[in-house]
Amino acid sequence: MKLLLRLLVTAALVLLLSNLLSGVHVASFGTAVIVAVVLGLLNLFIKPILVVLTLPVTVITLGLFLLVINAIIILLCTKIVGGFAVDSFLTALIFSVILSILQSITYKIVGDDKK
Repeated sequence: MKLLLRLLVTAALVLLLSNLLSGVHVASFGTAVIVAVVLGLLNLFIKPILVVLTLPVTVITLGLFLLVINAIIILLCTKIVGGFAVDSFLTALIFSVILSILQSITYKIVGDDKK
């Protein structure tokens, strides 16, 4: 049940951010749900590989390169999901940072934070 709630919250936030950021385009709520699922899968399978491969750069930048990895994950999602588009790398970076912050706040309010 928690997984379904997390997916719906993420989908709602993706849809909200698409209305707030001019460079993010989502066709419908159904597309936002698919984006949430794909982002979850990419974060589960691809992100750890990218983190390990870029570990020296991440250490040198004191972890700030993880923001770049998050933006790359968003751009990968745009290639996979039709109806979801992000105009530029900078927009993907801003989108990923705001989405992460809003997810943390929302999960804290809903009481679904990871322990």
